[in-house]
Amino acid sequence: MNPDLIFKYFPDLDEKQKSQLSDLGELYAFWNARINVISRKDFENFYVHHVLHSLGIAKVIQFKSGTEVMDVGTGGGFPGIPLAILFPDVSFYLVDSIGKKIKVVNEVVASIDLKNVEASQTRVEKVNRSFDFIVSRAVTNLPDFMKWTHYKFHRKSFNELNNGILYLKGGEIEKELASLKRYKKRVYNLSGFFSEDFFETKKLVHLS
Repeated sequence: MNPDLIFKYFPDLDEKQKSQLSDLGELYAFWNARINVISRKDFENFYVHHVLHSLGIAKVIQFKSGTEVMDVGTGGGFPGIPLAILFPDVSFYLVDSIGKKIKVVNEVVASIDLKNVEASQTRVEKVNRSFDFIVSRAVTNLPDFMKWTHYKFHRKSFNELNNGILYLKGGEIEKELASLKRYKKRVYNLSGFFSEDFFETKKLVHLS
């Protein structure tokens, strides 16, 4: 596992960010051996399939200072932790219903001294807060996801994209999007940003 690919696609990182991203590989190897948050068969692809995939969001939007973001179904901390490293002036709230996964998130956050992350074991339906953006990596189909989250946004937008969902998903999504008629939709192909084969079918959906 080598983080150099991340630095190739994000050449303007400072030394602290590079150090934090470099430390992720060893930290997740340690915790994943104890609490399985990433498929062990897939772990050799950690930086491409998990870190770089998460950072696909940063190729579409540069969150402004003061933005508030919730990561729903974060698992071991994706996409929230890589994004929090990239955007230290943005507040991230990471939620998952499984306590063991949130334990890994909190341990990683503490180990790399990430000050802008809060994590909770909870279901998104029970979160009584609002945000500028909600991010996720395909935890369910989009219509269900929108039922859980559509009322949790600040009304006023101040980023380049309108407040809303940023959803990482692979494969065919046309049917799911067609059922969401009341929302503005835009789909970004991650293959336009990253050349690795893994990204050929990977997309980022913005719903507002």
